[in-house]
Amino acid sequence: MASEVWRHGAGDVQTAQVARERERPLEEARGRAGLGHGDSEGSRKGKLVSPERKRRTVEEVRRRLGPEKISERRACQVLGQSRSTQRYVKRRPADEAKLLAEMRRIARRRPRFGSPRICDALRTRGWKVNHKRIERLWREEGMQVPKKQHRKRRIALGGSENSCVRRCAQRPNHVWSYDFVEDRSEKGRRLRFLVVIDEFTRESLAIEVAWSFTARQVLEVLGYLFAVRGTPDHLRSDNGPEFVARAVTRWLYQAGVKTLFIAKGSPWENGYVESFNSRFRDELLNRELFIGLEDARWVVDRWRLDFNHQRPHSSLDYQTPAEFSARWLPSAAKVASATPQQPSPLRQASGSLDLDFLIGPGS
Repeated sequence: MASEVWRHGAGDVQTAQVARERERPLEEARGRAGLGHGDSEGSRKGKLVSPERKRRTVEEVRRRLGPEKISERRACQVLGQSRSTQRYVKRRPADEAKLLAEMRRIARRRPRFGSPRICDALRTRGWKVNHKRIERLWREEGMQVPKKQHRKRRIALGGSENSCVRRCAQRPNHVWSYDFVEDRSEKGRRLRFLVVIDEFTRESLAIEVAWSFTARQVLEVLGYLFAVRGTPDHLRSDNGPEFVARAVTRWLYQAGVKTLFIAKGSPWENGYVESFNSRFRDELLNRELFIGLEDARWVVDRWRLDFNHQRPHSSLDYQTPAEFSARWLPSAAKVASATPQQPSPLRQASGSLDLDFLIGPGS
C-alpha cells in the first residue's frame, strides 16, 4: 500500500516535471517578449510590446513546438495575447490604393511638403481624410522630407530698427522686400535672379532672370511693378551694391518709398525674402538645370505662377498668396501675378524703360 502511494506520488512529480519542460519554451518566449510572471502586461509599467509583435511571437512558439503540442489558446494565455487580437486581420479601405497614388503624386510635385501639407492638399482636391490616417500612410510608405541643419544665431531683441521683426508689414503694399539669388546654367555660367515679394501677402511680385544686373535694370523692374501694383510704403533689402546705388536710392526717394537697409551680415533681418529664397532654391533651382537664359525665364515664370496661385502657405492659414491677396486687394490678384505672356521690362523688344527723366542720363 505504501509502495502504491509512493508510486502515485512519484507519478505526480514526474507529470509536473514534464509539464514544466513543455512550458519552458513558452516561458523563454515570454521573457523575450518582455512579459513578467503572473501579469499579462508584464511586471514593469507601460506597454512593452505591440499586439503585432505578440502575434508573431505566438506564431513562432507554435511553429517551434509544433501545433499538435501547444494550442493557440494556451500560447495566447501564456504570452498575454487576446485570441481576438491574434486572429485580427487588417482590412484596408477600398480607396487606399488611390489615396496612396495621390499622395505620391503630390509628393513628387512638392518634394518639400510633409504630411500636414499633403493632408491639406488632399482635402483641397476633395478627399475626406483624417490627418492621423495620412500620417500613418506617410510612415508606412517611408516618405520623409529631409531637414536642413542651420547654424543657430542669437538675435538680440529683433535686430536693428529696419529688421522684419521691428518693422513688420501690416497690410498689402506696406513693405516689399527684394534680394538676389544666384545659380549656374548648364554650361556653368552664373545666373542671377532678382526676387521681389510683398511681405504681408507673401506674393512673389517678380522674379527677373539675367546674367548680371545693374542699378538701372533694378529700377526698370521696380518701375514696372510700381505702375501695375502701386507704390509700397517701404522697401527692405540688404546692402548690395545694386540696392545702395545713389541712382536707386534717389529714385525711390522721389517716388515716396522709404528704404529699409538691414544690418550688415544679418540676413535674418530680411527673413521673409530669405524664406522665399529658400523655397525657391529647394523647390526649383535644386531640381532644374537651365540650358540658357530664355529657358530659365520660362521655367521660373511657370514656377512663380504656381507659387502664387496653387501652393498653399501655412502662415496664411493654408491659403495661396493670390487668394489671401484677393481678400485685401480685389484687383491685385491679376496684377501681382502677371502671366508669362505679359513680358517684364527686361524682356521687351525696346530693351529698357526710359528712366532718364528720373535718374538723369549717364547715372
